[in-house]
Amino acid sequence: MTEIRQLLNSIKQQLKLQGKTYRDVAVALDLSEASIKRLLSADNGANMSIERLAQISQFLGFSLMEITQEANTSNTRIHSLSPAQEKELVSDTKLLLVAVCALNHWKFEEILHVYQLSETECLSKLLRLDKLCLISLMPNNRIRLNIARDFDWLPHGPIRQYFHDTGMADFLDAPFSHEYESQHFIHGMLTDAAAEKFQAEIRQLRQKLAELHTESLSSPLKKRRGTAVLLAMREWEPASFTALRRKP
Repeated sequence: MTEIRQLLNSIKQQLKLQGKTYRDVAVALDLSEASIKRLLSADNGANMSIERLAQISQFLGFSLMEITQEANTSNTRIHSLSPAQEKELVSDTKLLLVAVCALNHWKFEEILHVYQLSETECLSKLLRLDKLCLISLMPNNRIRLNIARDFDWLPHGPIRQYFHDTGMADFLDAPFSHEYESQHFIHGMLTDAAAEKFQAEIRQLRQKLAELHTESLSSPLKKRRGTAVLLAMREWEPASFTALRRKP
């Protein structure tokens, strides 16, 4: 049953990432929404036929083998890269750009549409990310992330240093006056216990941002904005990325 649950969880995760609902599956398979809910429930999943599973997989853009592999790798996802791997990313701006896009669930076509990369360039970067185990490049240039939910850059690693050196000044050099932008500077004198409590609040805020990021994935890319938070928030991307954008 553990394997069945992993498979069902993988299907549900893909539905969420693709912004699709049980109703969408029901329409595609010519079944009722209630039937789909029963099929994807943990109690009834074991009774699902291979044919039906293949139909749902195809609806999600996967072969039966691919969706099974997706489920099997769910417990072996990476939590961080090595310093050498992070150093490789920051050594190539286009590689880092594609990595950031992939981590934000951009599709191959969306990267090409927004940034000045040829298909060959973008594909070569994705293949390097595949070699780094950050992603798996699937048929038809589909991108599957191989990261755990708590994946993060190394605390004092090359990625954080890169954004500190090249992005921090650019991030803060703004009036923070546009809609959905804000800047706050606050000060207080706290005990150790109070400081820890505030740190806990920050961790919860970070988790909330991750949840809202996942929730936003169901919307088209044009309705999502790259947002950075440092107890200050504005729409932002590194200037080196902006320079690669296609001209309107």
